[in-house]
Amino acid sequence: MTLAPLPGSFDLDSQTLRAVAAVAEYGSITRAAAVLGYSQPAVSQQLKRVEARIGMPLVTRSGRGIRLTDAGEVLARHADAVLAALDAAAGELSDLSGLRSGRVRLAAFPSASSTIVPRLIGAMAADHAGVQVTYLEAEPPEAVAGVRDGVSDLAIAFRHPADRHDPFDASAEGLVVHELARDDVLLLAPTGHPGLAGGAAVDLGALRGENWIAGCPRCRGHLLDSCARAGFAPSISFETDNFVAVMSMVAAGLGVALLPELAISASALPSGVEAHRTLAGDHRMLVAVTRPGADHIPAVAETLRLLTTLTRRTV
Repeated sequence: MTLAPLPGSFDLDSQTLRAVAAVAEYGSITRAAAVLGYSQPAVSQQLKRVEARIGMPLVTRSGRGIRLTDAGEVLARHADAVLAALDAAAGELSDLSGLRSGRVRLAAFPSASSTIVPRLIGAMAADHAGVQVTYLEAEPPEAVAGVRDGVSDLAIAFRHPADRHDPFDASAEGLVVHELARDDVLLLAPTGHPGLAGGAAVDLGALRGENWIAGCPRCRGHLLDSCARAGFAPSISFETDNFVAVMSMVAAGLGVALLPELAISASALPSGVEAHRTLAGDHRMLVAVTRPGADHIPAVAETLRLLTTLTRRTV
């Protein structure tokens, strides 16, 4: 049987390639849509339009999930190279424009939203009014995944260098990590807590009998690692990813908690709460994550330069 050639009007756009690449990576249209920031029906319709043009299916059912067909595999195989070429072209065009135009898609975690990010966007607006900066709040795993998938150009994230179980390095494999600043992790306790003298540094091991308040999933993992290094497993009574709520719970005498200094600077400590440094020098590193070659895109490079300066002033 002779197959009909593809229609002369057939064309591929970058959105289609990103959609196919995401489906290939995650094995799910729903997950691909979430990562790309689109609705599931929108991605499904996009794939169907291409299938109608080429006369071949791109995906097929496989058990409870889906897999790419041979045609889908062809598109996925070429997607990375094509998207990298498009990003390079965008970089060269931005260079020609001398930062009079361009776009930077930024992602960062919640406590950076009210500290670093507003100052960064304001500085870009003041110095390069023609560059459009968009922002999406996301915890490090999602923010880093957004850079990998081409949804974001730059992610502000963090890693805990002393933690054995910190997932950051694995999540950022193949991407470029730029260290920004050290962010000390402090112990929060009710004012006048027995055994905590003034502003003295605290040995976490002395608090093994306390009730603990855990934060976001990454913060909870860090709490477990920090306490393990001090020789005990913490009794976690409450969990919330709202750092203001953590402070309020400590103020109410419900327990003690670990919280990064950046989060504390984002919202002043309430009355009745003291912050103490730890004897172990507990801290995390704030980092920026980009795709390889992103520093050749002038708008991204300038955002990274301003971010580095602002972060060191903030933390």
